[in-house]
Amino acid sequence: MKNKSPWHQKARKPRALSRREFLWQSGGGLGGVALSYLLGQEALNAGVATLHGSGGGVLSGKLHHPPKAKRVVQMFMGGAASHIDLFDYKPDLIKYNGKESDFGEHVEAFQNGLGPWMAPVWDFKPYGQCGKMLSDVVAPLGDVVDMMAFVHNMVGKTGVHSMATYLQATGFQLPGFPGVGSWVSYALGSMNENLPTFVVLPDHRGYASNGPKNWDSAFLPTEHQGTVIFPGRENPIADLFPPDNDFINDQSESDSLDLLQTLNQRHSRSREGDARLEARIRSYELAGRMQLTAPEALDISKEPDYILKMYGLDHGKQTFDSEINPIEETDYFGRKCLIARRLLERGVRFVQIWSGNDNGFPRRNWDSHEDIKRDHGPLSIGMATGAAALLKDLEQRGMLDDTIVLWTTEFGRMPSSQGSKGRDHNPYVFTNWLAGGGIRGGVTYGPSDQWGYKPLDRSNPTQVYDIHATILHLLGIEHERLTVRHNGIDRRLTDVHGKVIPQLLA
Repeated sequence: MKNKSPWHQKARKPRALSRREFLWQSGGGLGGVALSYLLGQEALNAGVATLHGSGGGVLSGKLHHPPKAKRVVQMFMGGAASHIDLFDYKPDLIKYNGKESDFGEHVEAFQNGLGPWMAPVWDFKPYGQCGKMLSDVVAPLGDVVDMMAFVHNMVGKTGVHSMATYLQATGFQLPGFPGVGSWVSYALGSMNENLPTFVVLPDHRGYASNGPKNWDSAFLPTEHQGTVIFPGRENPIADLFPPDNDFINDQSESDSLDLLQTLNQRHSRSREGDARLEARIRSYELAGRMQLTAPEALDISKEPDYILKMYGLDHGKQTFDSEINPIEETDYFGRKCLIARRLLERGVRFVQIWSGNDNGFPRRNWDSHEDIKRDHGPLSIGMATGAAALLKDLEQRGMLDDTIVLWTTEFGRMPSSQGSKGRDHNPYVFTNWLAGGGIRGGVTYGPSDQWGYKPLDRSNPTQVYDIHATILHLLGIEHERLTVRHNGIDRRLTDVHGKVIPQLLA
């Protein structure tokens, strides 16, 4: 695949435009991009919250305590990545491979995944000064493992993809709640008025379970919803520029702008004191500014060769095989990681990187019921290459110290086999890892049991609320104090749960 992004050449040279011209020029499309700023400042000033500072967030300039981090990258493996094949080494699964699985208790499987014990598909080796055991298929992470903190006793509440994904992405199992990036945007605001605060980089094949609801702003002001970008596509941001045609010319555009300005003025005169039109105009001004700034941010053609090589983008292929393969997965995930770095260094506050689309066949996600090696292999190599490169790149630029990187998935997979080569869902325990931004590197917290079936200490598991609380803490936010009253309830990202995990803090 070519590293150049042809669409970046469409960036327009700036000219003096009125607000109404911005409204027309940017309002012909942009969808979520333009609307992501809609009514944001007006809604906040109207009583949703009190603004502090210039960043636009409710806590901007008035954090609860000094922060260690100011930005976040969340990597989400859609479909449920297998902790015991990647990060959570279980010698007993090797010792008892092929033996009848005896959990010592009744087990409710999602499908029919209670076959014999199944050893990890790949060998494990120790890496780094910490000696962390990692699977061969994620070996690139061995170079940065001393920066990483692993949490092996994560528990979910369900084995259903959609509900479990909601829980990890929004803190609730049901739709209608803001994504974690929306909460961070709401609290801290923007660091660059020309780019969105919260950007989402989906899998190139499509959305994971729930789609855009995972990064919706829900009852928060609309400016805080995630802006979707597809790196590698001909048009990474839908409708950022009008399509090529022969019926829009300078004269017709000018006439349209004049008409729109007349209608806007008429609308405003009849609604004195209603600031919503001005708020909408400002939202489209962001869209107009993005026409000038986004193409440059997404253009990796000027990145040096050693950077492209580090992210796995030096393969030289223009097309990929039809079967899932490591070169393609490395290209797409590495490309998203590189774009994430470019967005972060330009002031984007929260970037979400997705791997895996929704259920379908052949598998193009982490839901490996049939064949772990076939599906997890290419995805894992691509993920590990891109994630390791991102950590190295952030560190060499002095950005890792104030950037949190979080890796998660909706749940894990069973230590017993499904069929002969797959694994069923396991919501009873799985793994997260974190790095940077005040995270203590080279540590492992919260072991799972001998099989990787449940937490070793079942009375003290780690929940997503705890991970969210810890991230907010590192951003200078007390999770119990970041609330918004909605339908008579003071809602927060961590619901009524959550505790900061001190063992993860540097």
